[in-house]
Amino acid sequence: MEREESALAGVRVLDVTRVLAGPHCGAILADLGAEVIKIEQPNSGDDARQFNPFVKGESSYFMNLNRGKKGVTLDLKKGKQVFLQMVAKSDIVIENFKPGTMAKLGLDYEALKKVNPGIIFVSISGFGQSGPYHLMPGYDLIGQAMSGLMSVTGEPGREPLRAGGPMCDVMGGMSGAMAALAALQYRNRTGKGQMIDISLLDALVASMMTINHHYLVDGRIPQRRGNAYESAAPADSFRAADGYYVVTIGNDKLWRALVDLMKLPQLLEMEEFSTNFKRVQNAKQLKKHIEAWSSALTVGEVVKSMLDVGIAAAPILDIKQVCTDPHIAGARGMFVEVDHPTAGKVRITNSALRLSETNAHVRGPSPTLGEHNEAVYGTVFGFAPEDIAAWKEVGVI
Repeated sequence: MEREESALAGVRVLDVTRVLAGPHCGAILADLGAEVIKIEQPNSGDDARQFNPFVKGESSYFMNLNRGKKGVTLDLKKGKQVFLQMVAKSDIVIENFKPGTMAKLGLDYEALKKVNPGIIFVSISGFGQSGPYHLMPGYDLIGQAMSGLMSVTGEPGREPLRAGGPMCDVMGGMSGAMAALAALQYRNRTGKGQMIDISLLDALVASMMTINHHYLVDGRIPQRRGNAYESAAPADSFRAADGYYVVTIGNDKLWRALVDLMKLPQLLEMEEFSTNFKRVQNAKQLKKHIEAWSSALTVGEVVKSMLDVGIAAAPILDIKQVCTDPHIAGARGMFVEVDHPTAGKVRITNSALRLSETNAHVRGPSPTLGEHNEAVYGTVFGFAPEDIAAWKEVGVI
């Protein structure tokens, strides 16, 4: 069997996070080949272990976010010295407690760098470690509300909507992983670790850059536009005879191609559609013309005809269609099967990162609670068997 290379081979991560953003950060590093040790509270573990759906009593929510990690239990209050000894032999620590919690435990960055000056300390929180909101509880829905995302999501005149996926948590986890890798490169050059302060709110505000600039440049407050874009038209969802599709027209050449396809040359003579800016301003009227054409065709017919002339178009897929799509699920391998020690064979979502030499991918199932206690504490960190047994007796692990 050919030996597999991994980008982060030899990198050890202590993951004391729970639920979504923090575990997602750790999962990205695990997919890239880091040894990620998931540390959970004895007996209870990560709250996400209680999130549905379940397979033989095991949370698939937890499985996806903690794939490829080794699992141990440790009470950080009782086991402070154990944790510090682990930090001394690790590269990265990820935590997503309320700001100030790790300091109260005596395990903040200032404490950890004393035992390991090269440690990279990733703190992920709702609002960051500073600022007037930093102690507010932070969840994905809160971040979506306060980032402006919800204000521009939904139909005009209707209530604001959250994005269907956990965008705030996902962006926060990705930002944490990216920052950790940058800090690792810096540490490899200088020997110095550093603290990373990731705010879920910051991460989502940054993702809104193409919306924010409308206010920053001309003072206009973007509003809900349904599925229509702020900067291009037609760029929206449209009705066909058997469902919905999307199309994006980014320039006048493609606009003319669409007009030719629909056999509606009169649209080129209409002043309100003469430029992209004017098409954006009159997007509702334009949508009526397009749907009058496409409503007599199937989604498949519309999409194929547009792709044939170089127009970006696609069907709106439901999750079943995504999970069985020949490109997404087949060629790109975005869903993989893992063999979980309790749940058995389970399909989960794969990494989206593709590297030619050190590909990222799911490297194993999530751990059961404390599954690797003996192996990690004994083999990886060299603690004596009698110490491990004593910790179990007093609830340290």
